[in-house]
Order: sequence, then C-alpha cells, then structure tokens
Amino acid sequence: MARITIIGGHGKVALLLAPLLVEAGHEVTSIIRNPDHEQDVARTGATAVVADVAASDIDAITELLADSDAVVWSAGAGGGSPERTYAVDRDAAIRSIDAAVAAEARRYVMVSYFGAGPDHGVDPSDGFYAYAEAKAAADAHLRDADLDWTILAPSALTLDEPTGRIDVHAQEGASVSRADVAAVIAAALAEPATIGRTVSFNSGDVPITDALRG
Repeated sequence: MARITIIGGHGKVALLLAPLLVEAGHEVTSIIRNPDHEQDVARTGATAVVADVAASDIDAITELLADSDAVVWSAGAGGGSPERTYAVDRDAAIRSIDAAVAAEARRYVMVSYFGAGPDHGVDPSDGFYAYAEAKAAADAHLRDADLDWTILAPSALTLDEPTGRIDVHAQEGASVSRADVAAVIAAALAEPATIGRTVSFNSGDVPITDALRG
C-alpha cells in the first residue's frame, strides 16, 4: 500500500485513475481547486483536498505532499490565456516537483503529451504554443530532479472504452483512450522499469503491463 497524491484530481483522467489505485489498496488523495467537485472525487474512493496549486508556493505544496509516497501530476490549465497556461502547466508543475523533493515523496509520475520537448515544433503563433513550451520546461525540470520519475506522453486522447492494450512506439496522429491512460499511470506507479523513462504511447495490441516492462 502506498500513499499517492494526484494533483489535478478532478480531471477526466484523474477521475478514472483514482478508483484503480483505491482498488489496488492504495491510499489516494486528490487535490482539486473547486470545492464543488469534492463529491465527484469522493465517489472515486479518494480523499479530496481543496487547494489551488497555481496560487501555492513550494512550502504550501510541500505540506500537501508531506505524507505522500508518490505524486501524479495530472493537472492542466485546459487552454485559455497563455498566462494561465504558464502559471499552471509550467510554474505550478515545477513547484510541485521541488515540493516532492522536499517532502521526500520520491515517486513522481508526470502526465505530459506525445511530442513534448524543446523540439516540439509548435509555431509561436499557434494557440498550443504556450502549452507546448510549458510542458517542455516542466518535463525538463523533472528529469533533472532527485526523484524516481516517469514521464508519460500519450497521443491524442479519446473517450473510448479502455482496451488494456497500448503501443509504446507512438505514432503521430494516433490516439488512446483516457481510460487506458489512467491504467498506464496506475501500472507505471507499480513498475520500477518505468523509473527514469519517458514513455510515449497510443492504443495498440500489447497488454499495458507488458508494454511498460519492455
């Protein structure tokens, strides 16, 4: 049993992830910004904690993570202004990484996206540019952190039913269901072979646990 904190606990992936972790016997805390979402989180079996990580400094986030063995970053600004995107997807994510180090929550799984990185190739005039830049910065910071980190980079997300199978040789233009992304996060947390790796993936034919060991 591990104590796992999900940051961005009301996101579509996080709401699918929490029940998987609870069913596996873990103690799950889901950090959410809106108190109106507490009941949604409670139905997953996780404990909701209301906190705005974008408005929290490192000390405050460290306190949130104080009893955690593992952290899952599944938060996002969800578009909108570049300022908000940088504040959440870059700055708050980076603070959460530093807070995890301070709290000795050694296992950290970052949900990124396929193609993330300094060579993302998104034009500065594109509305996606701020997100691409923010994720590149946060992922780079995590790779340099003294944590047992994994970066998961799914392709385009769908609302399809889970298949339990993926392809870790992700292809441009491919997709994967949010339910399978949730299953990949849960499996990655339990699979030491994913530590120190960036795993890009889309839907495929290989069982998730086998794909992550490969």
